[in-house]
Amino acid sequence: MEVRLKLKMVLFERGITQKEVAVGTGLRENVISEMVNNQRKTFNREQVAKVINFLEITDMNEIFEIK
Repeated sequence: MEVRLKLKMVLFERGITQKEVAVGTGLRENVISEMVNNQRKTFNREQVAKVINFLEITDMNEIFEIK
């Protein structure tokens, strides 16, 4: 089982750039890029929480998928 972020799809649907997320969350652009491209093996809960708060996500199914 694998947990993946659907961040690329969420950003596309909302018309938000990775740079906007980085600025809005205070996270580095490379961190956002790795999250968007599912290049991380583990998730930093604080970083994911910042992204979720910035995007005002209330349903975790919107951002996570299990494969």
